[in-house]
Amino acid sequence: MSHLIDDLLDFSRAERVDLQKGSVALEELVHEVRQGLRHLTNGREIVWTVGPLPQVHADRAILRVAIVNLLSNAIKFSRGRTPAQIEVQGITRNNEVVVSVRDNGVGFDMQQAGKLFGVFERLHAKNEFEGNGIGLASVQRIIQRHGGRTWAESSIGNGATFWFSLPANPDSADREHGPDLLDRQDWRATALQTGSDRL
Repeated sequence: MSHLIDDLLDFSRAERVDLQKGSVALEELVHEVRQGLRHLTNGREIVWTVGPLPQVHADRAILRVAIVNLLSNAIKFSRGRTPAQIEVQGITRNNEVVVSVRDNGVGFDMQQAGKLFGVFERLHAKNEFEGNGIGLASVQRIIQRHGGRTWAESSIGNGATFWFSLPANPDSADREHGPDLLDRQDWRATALQTGSDRL
C-alpha cells in the first residue's frame, strides 16, 4: 500500500506540478538514478551500457521520476537473466533527442503494447513480477508534458526496448506523431558506440 501511494503521488505530481525546465545532463542523471537503485541489484550480475547521452532541456526532478521507472522496470524484468543486460543510449536527430532503455528480460507480446502506458495496466501476473501498473503511465505523462513521446518494442523472451523523445529545441511545439521517425535498424546503425561495466 505504501508503494502504491508513493506511485500515485508521483503520477499526480507528473500531472500537476509546474515544470521548471533547464539544461539537464542526462548521463549524470542516469548515473545518479543507478546509484539510487543499487538495492534492487544486490547479488545480481548486471552488465550496464550507458551513454554518452546528450544534454536535454527538461525539469530535472520530474524527468528523474521517468528515468527511475524505466530503469527499475529494466532491472525487474531482466531478473531471470545471468548476466542481465541493460543499455541506455541517446541520439539527437530530426530536432529530437531520442533515448532508449533496453533490457534482455522476459519481454512482452506486442499485441498488448496498447496497454503499456495505461494506469493500472499490467502485462505480467503479480505472482511473477511485483508492481501496480502506474510507472509507465507516469513516464508517458512526464514525457508528454515536455513535448515528447514514448513507445516500446519487444517480443516474448527477447527483452524490451523503451524509447522516449524530447524536443532538441526548447521552443519546439508538442509532437503528436508516432514512433516511425526512427525505425529499429536505423536506430541501431546510428546509435553512439558505448562501453560496458558490471554491477
